[in-house]
Amino acid sequence: MLKELENKLHSEIPMTKYMELKVKSIDEEKIITTIPLKPNINDKGTGFAGSLSTLVTISAWCSCFLEVKKLGYKKSMIAIIKSDTSYKAPVTKDMNCITTVPSKEQINILEKKLKEKGSASLRIKSQIIQDDQICVNFEGIYVIKV
Repeated sequence: MLKELENKLHSEIPMTKYMELKVKSIDEEKIITTIPLKPNINDKGTGFAGSLSTLVTISAWCSCFLEVKKLGYKKSMIAIIKSDTSYKAPVTKDMNCITTVPSKEQINILEKKLKEKGSASLRIKSQIIQDDQICVNFEGIYVIKV
């Protein structure tokens, strides 16, 4: 599943390939994605804000995509409609993004709305953490149509 998701991102969102985004792990609680600092660096020698923003946004999108796939939908349209990103500290190393998987309650609501209306939304949180410090906090709302 990791490589399949990574290949989907690289083929459908080419910027992720140039960023060298990798899907490191997926479990019942979180998704971990990574990008190296070198191709995502700014003039200050830290993580470029655009790359940081892209990493958290795409990682949360992955969480939505995987949940919709688990519900049995082969085709869906997932788009972010609102987000809030806070940059707390500079990132000076390769970047690790931890994205929270939606709760069972969120998934139950998602499933019900997709069946009844063909559309729903999910609120997803992601963080970029370096040396046990939160460097980037993200929360996005994604609309899903099937």
